[in-house]
Amino acid sequence: MAAVSTVGIVGAGAAGLALASFLADAGIKTEILEKSQAPSTLGSGITLQGNALRILRQLGLWEEISAHGYAFNDLGLRAPNPEGTVLAILDEMQTGGADLPATFGMYRPKLAAIMRERALAAGVVISYGKTVKTVEDLGSAVRVHTEGGEETDYDLLVGADGIHSTVRRAIGITAEPQPTGMGIWRAFVPRPAEVVRTDLTYGGHCFIAGYCPTGQEDMYAYLVERAQDRHDQKDTTIMAELAANYGGPWNEIQQSLLDGAPVNYTRFTQHVVDGNWHRGRTVIIGDAAHSCPPTIAQGAAMALEDAAVLAEELIAGQSVDNELWEKFHTRRAERASAVVKASVQLGQWLLDGEKNADVPGLMGGLASRLVVPA
Repeated sequence: MAAVSTVGIVGAGAAGLALASFLADAGIKTEILEKSQAPSTLGSGITLQGNALRILRQLGLWEEISAHGYAFNDLGLRAPNPEGTVLAILDEMQTGGADLPATFGMYRPKLAAIMRERALAAGVVISYGKTVKTVEDLGSAVRVHTEGGEETDYDLLVGADGIHSTVRRAIGITAEPQPTGMGIWRAFVPRPAEVVRTDLTYGGHCFIAGYCPTGQEDMYAYLVERAQDRHDQKDTTIMAELAANYGGPWNEIQQSLLDGAPVNYTRFTQHVVDGNWHRGRTVIIGDAAHSCPPTIAQGAAMALEDAAVLAEELIAGQSVDNELWEKFHTRRAERASAVVKASVQLGQWLLDGEKNADVPGLMGGLASRLVVPA
């Protein structure tokens, strides 16, 4: 018998949807509370490493997902010159196993739609327009109060509500995301025929110029710069001006930007909750518990791993007790912290202009760990 029979999950992102599907498959009554009024259709592309694909395959989604994205097993490095000269093509470690690609790019809203349909098919209830106001631990249950005045009791509450988690604050965890000093422009654009993998350019007018194919027709491109006061800016001309400093596929990317491709700008932040991620019968996972810059593209993978491990422990456990939480934190806390530390370190080397940084050693060492399932 599982440790719980009813679970409330706050947030209908990747972590929440994955956890809900795993639990519902095991016969656990699961409800997702989502503050948005309807499923979001916003977003550009997402990069999924092999260890993220491993979890999606456990959910039975890999076949469907593979038809809606772009898979590749190598990484290109280009020079910051007008030609965008290819300096090297490196084999990527297949962290999900030899039968899964090293990297997979896809349209983020499509991934969300596939995962949402999977959860609904498993019997998960997704309640929209539900904003959590307070969380009350009753000892044998947890009571959720929403801004609409509803009260609902669950055996367990899971905060999978992202980087600015309401649940994290409601249960008294004070850790908050901190700026790293970098900002990123992102754009969703048509895919030049030359783009068949992620290529990264280090240096030039930006710290990083990169892109990831998300399908036969599209991809997303990004430029990482020192954080500036560009709050809520969506002016394509600024990103186009920066893109003009890079060659190769960036010539077509720049034209797409000038033609009005959608862009957004955000600042990099990072945080890790020290110690336990739970308080009583409430626990946080994914970006609520840990977040990092996308310099190693492991954010989604860590969230999905959190969901899979928590589901395994809840289904195998007999009760929500210290033993269950110790097993969960042992499997997740150090691994997620290592990803955050490596992601931040890579960015800091760039900020500091460190010329002797062992980037291959950093990324290779982390990938070797991630090959081993969480």
